[in-house]
Amino acid sequence: MVAPLSLGIDIGGTFTDLVILDPSDGRAVIWKESTTPDDPSRGAMLGLARLLEKGGIPPESIGRVVHATTLFTNALIERKGAATGLLTTAGFADVLEIGRERKYELYDLFLEMPKPLVPRPWRREAIERLAPDGKVETPLDTKAMLHEVEFLVQQGITSLAICFLHAYANPAHEQLAAELIARHFPGMSVTLSSDIAPEIREYPRCVTAVANAYVRPIAETYLDNLETALKKAGIPGGLFLMLSNGGLTHVAEAKRAPVQLLESGPAAGALAGAWFGRHAGLDRVLAFDMGGTTAKLALVDDGEPLVGWGFEAARTKRFLRGSGLPIQIATVELIEIGAGGGSIARRSELGTLHVGPESAGAEPGPVCYARGGKEPTVTDSDLSLGYLNADFFLGGAMRIDQAKAEQALGQLSATMGLDALRGAFGIHDVVNENMAGAARVAIAERGRVPQDYALLATGGAAPVHAWHVGRKLGVKHVVCPPGAGAGSTIGMLMAPARIDRVASFNMPLIGTDLALASDIFARLEAEGVKLIQETGAEMGLARIRRLADMRYIGQGFEITVTLPDSLDQQNILAAFERAYRGLFGRTPPGAAAQFVALRVSVVAPMPGAGGKLRLDKPGGSHAALKGYREVFFADIGERLPTPVYDRYALEVGTDIMGPAVFEENESTFVVGPGARISLLPEGSILAEYVA
Repeated sequence: MVAPLSLGIDIGGTFTDLVILDPSDGRAVIWKESTTPDDPSRGAMLGLARLLEKGGIPPESIGRVVHATTLFTNALIERKGAATGLLTTAGFADVLEIGRERKYELYDLFLEMPKPLVPRPWRREAIERLAPDGKVETPLDTKAMLHEVEFLVQQGITSLAICFLHAYANPAHEQLAAELIARHFPGMSVTLSSDIAPEIREYPRCVTAVANAYVRPIAETYLDNLETALKKAGIPGGLFLMLSNGGLTHVAEAKRAPVQLLESGPAAGALAGAWFGRHAGLDRVLAFDMGGTTAKLALVDDGEPLVGWGFEAARTKRFLRGSGLPIQIATVELIEIGAGGGSIARRSELGTLHVGPESAGAEPGPVCYARGGKEPTVTDSDLSLGYLNADFFLGGAMRIDQAKAEQALGQLSATMGLDALRGAFGIHDVVNENMAGAARVAIAERGRVPQDYALLATGGAAPVHAWHVGRKLGVKHVVCPPGAGAGSTIGMLMAPARIDRVASFNMPLIGTDLALASDIFARLEAEGVKLIQETGAEMGLARIRRLADMRYIGQGFEITVTLPDSLDQQNILAAFERAYRGLFGRTPPGAAAQFVALRVSVVAPMPGAGGKLRLDKPGGSHAALKGYREVFFADIGERLPTPVYDRYALEVGTDIMGPAVFEENESTFVVGPGARISLLPEGSILAEYVA
């Protein structure tokens, strides 16, 4: 029996990537379709039809579909979610505006804080009160609570977040409110903070619950429509969604908590970096994913991307911590390090060159797309510098107008007194330095140094920029895997099912009965295993990890520690101190440790998640060397006649000295002088700096 095929769909800001993978032999067929911003599913289904035609694949042979989308993130950024209300404890309706009472830019007199997703009139108060340990101080006044909800219904509210004080310690009042609301207002979508983020800190817990409520109706409609469209296309396989934690879940869980999907696409890129890195024999990888709109970096240690327990969405200032909405979910630790191929270049008010963060996106796109774009972008500069081939963009499937791009670049360069070549490289170099600079800081904050890692590039634009970014970081090894242009989608198809669960446990380490912790772990594990089983994952290969958020008593913040199998105080303390020293270099003398929360992560491989990847070579026999192209390299300060290779025709054992350009349908890998380049057995191109 032939194993059913797997289909991955990743809807990005500029392109929608689709991959069909045969897990029996690793054969993959790839297609990139321009994203349709007005209706993202339209572009996805159009691309699917073309992908099936390209591969000669009958739709009924697809056994599962894996999907990631930026739709819900965009809804937060653009404030296009559902009409959402908030029900909270009396006296706490302004938590969303008070926030952390901290300025993310201390001296900015015109500071713009993130706007709440729920306006003040739609934030209503309930008479109830719980103590920090969960004991009831004031019972819930159900009659008054229903009266407040009735007001919201009359205002047109369709989705409601409930966030009562200290509900992480006792969810009884939130659960009672939800039960009564479902009975009296059955059309209302309800999100409980105790379900979504049962953790301390009122502001991020409330924001997370509100964000989930804000996108939940959109998610339900979108996923229902997508399932219907897939069935209509003749695809029988079940639909699975990529989560921000680097795992998969089924549709029902995605509808319940769509806030878990906010970083699904970038997480898939990190997962691809980890998967390709393992197959290339690399334990420590900087997974660099750069597409048409954004670029992200993730650290991969021992073959696994680092996972954190919160991030910021919809930042007012894109790269400034504290300027966004804090979301308390498990997420791959992603470093937003710059812009994408569509990032627009402009002359700043100071007369300097400024690149991004504004993007031309899919519509109108870069000037070279000839869809109405007027301002030059990173892609236009890459084309002008010779890094890209106008006749082989997307393997020749997309028409590119190089003359228009160079005209726009010339006009911008002239305003700054530069020739067109210098202006084009300025755009390329500025965006590279922006990415490298942000990466240096973020890597250092995690107690790492870039030189210990290999830079692995995925996404349509990353292979073009990876060599130069790597040189700025001091990285010696740069890797471009096969199918890099659709790397995130490939990563999704290799992803396991994963569930993360958390419970509050605010106790000192010394003197606490650890049997209580064991009981909480058992409950969380049972919840996680049940959800994983519903995905159809291979439970015989499941891995369960126990973790704890810990800190020293008196500290305001905590770190997450992987706990040993034996839950005794000495082992737990040793694990905590080891993790603490890894981040801060030393532990404070005489300080006592405490728990803040307990976490469980359940991971199991999915059937059909292929263990290998094979891209078909174009028909006919031909030489790997396609010819030569004039390519600009800053090391030399001029254009060099550079060999251009057909990526598909390279043979394992190939040994080339840079500079060189490697073309495949979805991306182009550019390597500068001073590099030794080889093709690894699993298909990745390794460029090592030796000069």
